Amino acid sequence: MIRQEEISAVLDAQADMFRKKEQGLPREALISVPAIPSFATIITGIRRCGKSTLLRQLMSRKYDSALYLNFEDIRLANFDTDDFTRLQREIERRNVRVLFFDEIQIIPKWEIFIHQMLNEEYTLFITGSNASLLSSELGTHLTGRHIPMELFPFSYSEYLSFKSRPADEDSLLNYLRDGGIPEYVKNESEIILNTLIDDILIRNIAIRNSIKDVNSLRALAVYLLSNIGNLVSAGKLVGMFDIKAASTFLDYFSFYQRSYLLEFIPIFSYSLKVQSRNPKKVYSMDLGLANEASANFSDNTGHKLENLIFLHLRRKPGNICYYKGKGECDFVVAEKGKVLHAIQVCHQITDQNFAREYNGLLEAMKAFNLSEGIIVTTNQTDSFEEDGKHIRLMPANQFLLS
Repeated sequence: MIRQEEISAVLDAQADMFRKKEQGLPREALISVPAIPSFATIITGIRRCGKSTLLRQLMSRKYDSALYLNFEDIRLANFDTDDFTRLQREIERRNVRVLFFDEIQIIPKWEIFIHQMLNEEYTLFITGSNASLLSSELGTHLTGRHIPMELFPFSYSEYLSFKSRPADEDSLLNYLRDGGIPEYVKNESEIILNTLIDDILIRNIAIRNSIKDVNSLRALAVYLLSNIGNLVSAGKLVGMFDIKAASTFLDYFSFYQRSYLLEFIPIFSYSLKVQSRNPKKVYSMDLGLANEASANFSDNTGHKLENLIFLHLRRKPGNICYYKGKGECDFVVAEKGKVLHAIQVCHQITDQNFAREYNGLLEAMKAFNLSEGIIVTTNQTDSFEEDGKHIRLMPANQFLLS
């Protein structure tokens, strides 16, 4: 329990620090942040991707009077459900109608408080580093009262703007190495990424889900980050990392995904049963984290490039799957049940791999009646026509800006 006087002091201290911080690079997502009175805008994304900075930019541009509170402040460690009443009195005393809350989901029954504030027609913006903010915890009290939005680390175009670099092969390779976590891109200190991985595994996953075997949780994460772009199956991993049940692996996969550390994409099928029975491809939600945690010492540029293209597609609308028939295609993207795009990724097209990459893409295009497909490479450009199908080879630095 915390006295109202203490809550007031924390609000004042945080407001002063919040407004004094640098505005940073204006995020591309800033123009699309939904803001509707009596609705809660829920912004989720991996830790340190810039959610607080986005709130600061939003406040600076749109709201002269607003209240900000980060619930991960150590001074709020004893904040509990009953303290929401005192917080509400403090909000009323300050006569503000726009509220910004960071990581409020760590407080039990937070959604009841938010529902109450919405009933009183406040405008709310809530950020969190767990995707479950958009699912079960909102289902009972905020159904139809919240607008979801995801924020990602720097895109390639944001990276170029921040680094004042041109869109060329050198900047692409640097982006493959650095990823897009803003603090790391700015400071290039490996401790930032190491600490971030530990924060995700301990605070977002282990504590939240009462996991005691943190060593297995960490070892599996390192394994998956070392195998980006590869197929993984819970059943085939049983026995590794002292984990003896496939159900435990599936739980861990879900925890990694909810915390935005990793993403798993299924094989394309109209049958959910077929999707669930087949291995999934694993990707990191930031390549800097994958590079830092990876135990893979071989040249993995091809899989890193594939991961990068996945992240670009992940920012856009659509469901992403991989295609497998006689051949394989890295990505097919569907909207409303219809496949609209087929994309193959290859670090370098050579005489040895051209037929495999070309035929896999062409097969997917024929399967979904697509007239155009793309093979994304590091630096190659070309164009092919066959049976009314147009296939383009495109350098990744161009594709990422499309």
